[in-house]
Amino acid sequence: MLPRVLDPARPGRSLRPVGGHVPVAGGLATTGLAAARAIGAEAVQVFVANPRGWATPAGNPAQDEMFRDRCAAEDIPVYVHAPYLINFGSHTEATVERSVESLRHSLRRARAIGALGVVVHTGSATGGRPRAEALAQVRERMLPLLDELTHDDDPFLLLESTAGQGSSLCSRTWDFGPYFEALDAHPKLGVCLDTCHVFAAGHDLTGANGMRKTLDLLVETVGEGRLKLIHANDSQEAVGAHRDRHANIGAGHIGEEPFRELMRHPATEGVPLVIETPGGKERHAEDVARLKSLRATPRP
Repeated sequence: MLPRVLDPARPGRSLRPVGGHVPVAGGLATTGLAAARAIGAEAVQVFVANPRGWATPAGNPAQDEMFRDRCAAEDIPVYVHAPYLINFGSHTEATVERSVESLRHSLRRARAIGALGVVVHTGSATGGRPRAEALAQVRERMLPLLDELTHDDDPFLLLESTAGQGSSLCSRTWDFGPYFEALDAHPKLGVCLDTCHVFAAGHDLTGANGMRKTLDLLVETVGEGRLKLIHANDSQEAVGAHRDRHANIGAGHIGEEPFRELMRHPATEGVPLVIETPGGKERHAEDVARLKSLRATPRP
């Protein structure tokens, strides 16, 4: 397979594609593409396994090929979200072993469907262990998976920070620094920034230039070009609440204006936005349309 390369200069292509996480029960191509079209998605994210389990199902080669080819033909960037149970900082060996196999499965399935990246939560240091000890384990078990990504069309591994609950290993933007250091800032390593998560973790995106300052901090921490995907979600909870409760765009405590500011930041150029907001396809279509509108209109 040839690597998928998105060309921002392609006529009609947005510099910041907007899309959503789409259901794929019934087939990646059959169900997933129909769901993407129904909400007006220019980018898609999918699960390739039960997000709340450890199963590593084989794909359907016919559906994989159809999905991959159609997304490539329509220039739709694709991302895979790895299962939620993965935690490379766990003190339980069985959880760590399962995390390795689950993430390896997501990475391999991502390549099969032409995905550009696999999103994985950064996890937590369980069992009362020091953060440094958990990060050393992250290095030991995750770095070999990154080293397996030797094909031109292998996906990036995208670290997604959490809302800061419990003994989270990465919630504020500067927490990405030690995580990247543990993984030798591997060339296949990137960031998926969830706006609800960073807001809940304590970054006030609503203040004067709040979004710009947060993105500046991220770039200072991990370097330019490492931001590969944005989960565009409003928050049902106030800033610093450490609770991961997504809201529809403009209907939560973040509001619309920070998303407009996000669209103007140079770090987001060429970076797709994917919604993970409440509701069915009608609400999702509204969120996608609202983000496209914010992308198109200047600050009032």
